[in-house]
Amino acid sequence: MSKAPQSLKSHARFDPLYHFFITAVFLANLVYAFIHEMHFRTISSAWYLVLSVCVIVPILRLRTYPIKIQDRVIRLEERLRLQALAPADWHAQIYRLSEDQLIGLRFAADDEVVELAKQALEHNLNRKQIKERIKSWRADNWRI
Repeated sequence: MSKAPQSLKSHARFDPLYHFFITAVFLANLVYAFIHEMHFRTISSAWYLVLSVCVIVPILRLRTYPIKIQDRVIRLEERLRLQALAPADWHAQIYRLSEDQLIGLRFAADDEVVELAKQALEHNLNRKQIKERIKSWRADNWRI
């Protein structure tokens, strides 16, 4: 994990082994299989192309499934945080926030998260718009 402070411009994270090596190798394999099929036009080269396409699906799912789980956990964490920080009369509004809005709010410091949540509901802000309004960034160093 980087020790540099996070901000809107620097909060995206990459796993180099996954994003730059494995994905690149499988995409290169797919391109090679396509070129091989176009050049040789055999049943085995066609089957190799089909298998190369099929391998891409798990590679994509390998990334999307854990992110969806992380999003669910973030949703729960942010609802609990808002319940602890927001006035009791506003608690019913917490459940009106979308998953996208709650995920955007995770970067807001405690002293501004309730006001940002209210703005998100009032103006139907999306994740990016919420993050752009954050004044005091709260780092999320656990997500990749």
